[in-house]
Amino acid sequence: MIINSTQVSYFILSAYFDTGMLKYLYFTIILCLYVLIILSNVFLIVLICVNRSLHEPMYLFLCSLFVNQLYGSTGLFPFILLQILKDVHTVSFSLCVLQIYCLYSYVQVEIINLTVMSYDRYLSICFPLQYHTRMTQNKIAVLIAVVWVYPLLTVAVRRYLTVSLQLCGNIIDKIYCNNYSIVKLSCSDTTDNNIYGLINAFIFICVPAMLILYSYMRILKVCFSGSKQTRHKAVSTCTPHLASLINFTLGCCFEIVQSRFNMNHVPNMLRIFLSVYFVILQPVFNPMVYGMKMSKIRVKCNHLLCGKRHLDSES
Repeated sequence: MIINSTQVSYFILSAYFDTGMLKYLYFTIILCLYVLIILSNVFLIVLICVNRSLHEPMYLFLCSLFVNQLYGSTGLFPFILLQILKDVHTVSFSLCVLQIYCLYSYVQVEIINLTVMSYDRYLSICFPLQYHTRMTQNKIAVLIAVVWVYPLLTVAVRRYLTVSLQLCGNIIDKIYCNNYSIVKLSCSDTTDNNIYGLINAFIFICVPAMLILYSYMRILKVCFSGSKQTRHKAVSTCTPHLASLINFTLGCCFEIVQSRFNMNHVPNMLRIFLSVYFVILQPVFNPMVYGMKMSKIRVKCNHLLCGKRHLDSES
């Protein structure tokens, strides 16, 4: 029997399995990760906001990246923490749709933000003397607006198409809500969803990939023909961005493989880890790599922490 999506009041998340008393251990681990993500990302956001010397385009884009990681992790971690402690793993239809919106918009904002950061590095390294005339305050504002507004609008359209589907069931083989899993439950025509999904994939995967590739090809060309100082600047500023980009790409690939292919032969814990890699590892990884590799952030962190200890010892 065909069930209209508006009549489905809840979904069953079938990927959870009985862990007995170990659920409290898993709850503690996930909670510690979430607290670490909150503290590290908030710390760097505050650090960038209160230090005028960090009010440069690169750090403003970084701040946008850290805000997005707080947004994405908050869309997943509290939900998983609650599900770990529950005996019946269900989620209401409205909450499921909201979670899909949060996670998909998080992914798309992250992709565009990383693309804008690669463009910023391209201008900084390839046009150092013209950098501040090309990367103006108005341009920064427009780029950050595009990073956030465009994904939020496109994901809203996708959510509308998904909510409009007629469903044949309510069992999702995931530990969180996933758009593709709901589309698979549909008994109605999904042509519009598929076409929009392909267009969206081209806009948010192919176009950013081409722009990032072009930026780094130009950066490498300048590095090979430039001075030692230019090469050092490129390495110090591009290494964290490349590391973040590779880490996020791996996470998204793991999620796509999880959603599109049968992974029943893979152990449950490994499947669960791979399916949440893109939300768990990126918000933990980025503050660490940028905090250690970006010299200005490292200096400000040392000054803040060491300065505070110095004042405490004097008092």
